[in-house]
Amino acid sequence: METSEKTKKSASEQDSAEKQRAERARKTVIVVGASSGIGYETALRLVGRGYSVVNISRTPCGLERVKNYAADVTVGDTLGKAVKSIAAEAEYICGLVYCPGYSMAAPIEYADEKDYRYLFEVNYFGALRAIRAVAPYLKKRGGKIILVSSMGGTFPVAFDSFYSSSKAAVDMLVKGAAIELGPYNIRVCSAQPGGTSTGFTFKRKIYADEDNREYAAKVKRAAAALANMEQGGMSAGEVANSIADAFCEKNPPLLLQCGGWNKFYAVAKRILPEKATQYINRKRYKQ
Repeated sequence: METSEKTKKSASEQDSAEKQRAERARKTVIVVGASSGIGYETALRLVGRGYSVVNISRTPCGLERVKNYAADVTVGDTLGKAVKSIAAEAEYICGLVYCPGYSMAAPIEYADEKDYRYLFEVNYFGALRAIRAVAPYLKKRGGKIILVSSMGGTFPVAFDSFYSSSKAAVDMLVKGAAIELGPYNIRVCSAQPGGTSTGFTFKRKIYADEDNREYAAKVKRAAAALANMEQGGMSAGEVANSIADAFCEKNPPLLLQCGGWNKFYAVAKRILPEKATQYINRKRYKQ
């Protein structure tokens, strides 16, 4: 009798999972930046959970079940046009995950304006454009928006102040968007990875010694410490698991620290005096 009840329960759970999967297959998630790194791994996991996934990026995503649309988040309305094209074909857009990022190691005093403006175009304004493009479609039935931010927006990265500033701005954008879009049943979340082992480390623009002038040795130490932290940190898959889990939740957290240590650091930041966190940061980046 007990075995029969267990069998019925197992069959019922299986039927429920199949129905959920069939429902998700009708829903399209737009992942901006799924060609590599965290974006690629996130697309992989969302596909695995039954969603229809579409990538928007300059370089196609290599996953067989992901459809690609070409756009550069920093150029005009190419992102908005891609979203319109997706909406024309998709049965139901249920969410957005924004993953692109850009980083540079340079002193504030000598950084080139075109570089830090480009950084903000990728990290912040691209995310803003993505929200504005997808919001009209999500307002019809509700959905999720997850922007990939960074713990660097909470703990500043030495000699990558522009990156930290842009990610802090992304976190504030998420908080504001959550207030504005909440009444339409749109949940907004900022995913905050810490050091993550991806190719992003090797794409960072590091200024030459002659450009860094008297800061040259410090920039070198900070950039090397950051690279070691990233390559010794979480895998992109681990971060993507956190993002996919949050996407599948009914009410994902507003700020999602990816990984136990990052949750600990976030709590510590709220408790410790600002001078203490600045001291820890200087030690972390060998300043």
